[in-house]
Amino acid sequence: MNASRSKTPIKPIGGHIQLPALGFGAAPLGNLYRAVSDKQADETLAAAHSAGFNYFDTAPHYGFGLSESRLAAALQTRPELVVSSKVGRLLVPINSAERAPIRQGFANTPDLKPVFDYRYEAVMDSFAQSCQRLGRERIDIVYAHDLGVLTHGSEDAFYWQQFTQGGYRALQELKAAGRIGAIGLGVNEVAVCQRALNELQIDVLLLAGRYTLLEQTAAPLLEQCVTAGVSVVVGGAFNSGILARGVMGSAPHYYDYQPAADNIIRRVRALEIVCAEFDVPLSAAALQFPAAHPQVVSVVAGLACAAEVEQAKRWFEHPIPTAFWHSLRERGLMAPGVPVPA
Repeated sequence: MNASRSKTPIKPIGGHIQLPALGFGAAPLGNLYRAVSDKQADETLAAAHSAGFNYFDTAPHYGFGLSESRLAAALQTRPELVVSSKVGRLLVPINSAERAPIRQGFANTPDLKPVFDYRYEAVMDSFAQSCQRLGRERIDIVYAHDLGVLTHGSEDAFYWQQFTQGGYRALQELKAAGRIGAIGLGVNEVAVCQRALNELQIDVLLLAGRYTLLEQTAAPLLEQCVTAGVSVVVGGAFNSGILARGVMGSAPHYYDYQPAADNIIRRVRALEIVCAEFDVPLSAAALQFPAAHPQVVSVVAGLACAAEVEQAKRWFEHPIPTAFWHSLRERGLMAPGVPVPA
């Protein structure tokens, strides 16, 4: 059997939370880039239920509350589902002049906007609002969302201090009270994860886009996590879509939420050539590769419709010969020493 299909966590998150190797990313249910109807969202969640998904990741930022609200019905009928959400942005009302078809990447959103706030009171408020939207008194995993220089630039130090001296204490108190099962960071950069490992006591990192078939810059960080006993959830396994669609077709090709640079396009093309030689779908390799690392407990895929749910399941279970991974190594398309599915 392919190792990525039989994988189970080596260490339960927070001491007791077990995650499946493939998780459901609910950002698309918040109308990411395009509107999704309530009917389509319901059908997507029903398909996920049928396919055996039991870990769902969401955030207040995803559709400004819409993603969490759409998950609520599914959660009420399946209390055993593991759910993660995030703190760090408060949703506040907008005026009519601020309305637009797409705001911050989300379409047809409620008349709210996210405002960064990592203070103690703000994190408590954000958690309470998420519980209300999700219809739950407890959230299994709560991530501090989008800390770091990549998001905050020159204000990074301000927000880091705001969190470490305020919001982090709120999460610790909620965990001690049994309202949260595990505490983590949900980010897109390695440096802030390293800082968290050095300064905070956390259970898990949700890292998007930095440990993928295309990019393994987080490999040293994952080794630090082994030493620290911190679990890793990998998001953004398709690197904003370029590993889902490839580059053989028409442009534009997106990487890290922007048009891909020429060197990225050349590397993806080289990956596609090896995939073609072994008759391996690029997307299957992209989903299965991160799961091979022993510290990665789940790979979260953003899914917008029932067909995508079924396709992700097939990709994750697609047989991939060991020779494929060896070929990637031999051609310099993989960082030295990173684990691969066996």
